[in-house]
Amino acid sequence: MTKELRRLSIILLFMFLSLFAASSWIQVVEADSLAQDSNNTRTRLDSYEIQRGSIIVDGVSIASSVPSDDRYQFQRVYTDAVMWEPVTGYFNPGLGSRTGIEEAMNADLSGTGSSAFLGEVERILSGQPQRGYSVELSLDTAAQQAAYEGLEGLKGAVVAINPQTGRILAMASTPGFDTNLMATHNSDAANATYEKLVADPDNPLYNRAIAGDLNPPGSTFKVVVAAAAYATGEWTPDSTLPNPVSYTLPGSSSRVSNAWGGTCGSGSTVTIAEAIRLSCNIPMAELAVELGDDVIREMAEKMGFNQSFETPLVSTPSSYPGALDDAQTALTGFGQGQVTATPLQMAMVSAAIANDGIVMNPQMVDAVIGNDLSVIRAFEDSEFGRAMEPDVANDVTAAMVASVATGAAQGARIDGINVAGKTGTAENGDKPHTLWFTGFAPADDPAVAVAVVIEDGGGQGQSGSGDTIASPIAKKVIEAVLGR
Repeated sequence: MTKELRRLSIILLFMFLSLFAASSWIQVVEADSLAQDSNNTRTRLDSYEIQRGSIIVDGVSIASSVPSDDRYQFQRVYTDAVMWEPVTGYFNPGLGSRTGIEEAMNADLSGTGSSAFLGEVERILSGQPQRGYSVELSLDTAAQQAAYEGLEGLKGAVVAINPQTGRILAMASTPGFDTNLMATHNSDAANATYEKLVADPDNPLYNRAIAGDLNPPGSTFKVVVAAAAYATGEWTPDSTLPNPVSYTLPGSSSRVSNAWGGTCGSGSTVTIAEAIRLSCNIPMAELAVELGDDVIREMAEKMGFNQSFETPLVSTPSSYPGALDDAQTALTGFGQGQVTATPLQMAMVSAAIANDGIVMNPQMVDAVIGNDLSVIRAFEDSEFGRAMEPDVANDVTAAMVASVATGAAQGARIDGINVAGKTGTAENGDKPHTLWFTGFAPADDPAVAVAVVIEDGGGQGQSGSGDTIASPIAKKVIEAVLGR
């Protein structure tokens, strides 16, 4: 063989191997993503012939497909649509649009994913029509109902989590909308509904539980600052801080005060534990400056701040920004300034404390179920990481229990159950306050961690508080989970 032929043979071999690798990558690695691409017309048309799988909670379908007499063959139908909308989202084959679980689990629900290949072959051989797989969620119907009813007439959200597993038990957001109106095969009607939702100043398309315009967490963030302090080993619940009537932010002429305008108790100093119980701003601002923003950010990030989570719904990262000066750091000591959070994140904060310092990845899908009710794929619990040692978690828990029992969060008290909680009433300049609660119960054997956020002051402008509006909602959700 001549040198030229040998060179040509090597080039052809290289080209063949490149083509083989590229085609293998497309057919194996990228097969699912290509199949689910909204621009893949063939997959979308093929999906019209498949009865989409159900979305199931507590053994009951909250989203299902029924036969229709149009070219799409099946109509998506939602039960208690507005209540479940933040979770299910909607599916519209005519518009080629989908949101929520309908989007995140589309490959399984539509029967177009790689996991459905063997089942499809089996159905072809048996002559049975192809059907998508069903998706079983971790949510608790009673908890979701309690959250939704508690939020009635308000702009806000609730997230409840099992602290030990990270399984989401409730995810409610209001105002919402009827997903059946967006699932209609009448494209003109669906588009009109969508335009109306987009134009609504209350932003019903937002899932406030995990996204939307994030709010400052207010005093709920004090538990993060306390945990950061205790974790250094240099501070304890009994460590004291100065207790003035007002506090001038470092390097600034701006002054901050406690919510009631007085001191945090009667003494010239106050302990960290007492500052948490009474929800005092000044000592926590002082503590934040002593710690520095790097220490607080490290603890916040161990709990999930500055991180997006896929539940499989994708959350907007809660934020504790970098390079804060002392004045800005002081403000974060009581959840103001540049720190922002989702209810999912603040539920994870409480869940971490409840779980002896271990943060679990939040998850709302338990399993993918086949047409014969077999489990095609189960989703395992997984750890995000350890945020703090158990003794630190216990110290923070004690202050949160005291806050509910005799302090600033008594609206969450439940007879016969120790509830650990922290309220927040975040200021937004001259706009209405944002109202918060986060906590868990039972404090000695946690079964549920919950976070509630209420925007626009709960209709009370700057008069409402986290304890009067957010705490009672959290109480209802906790009672629902515990069967009270």
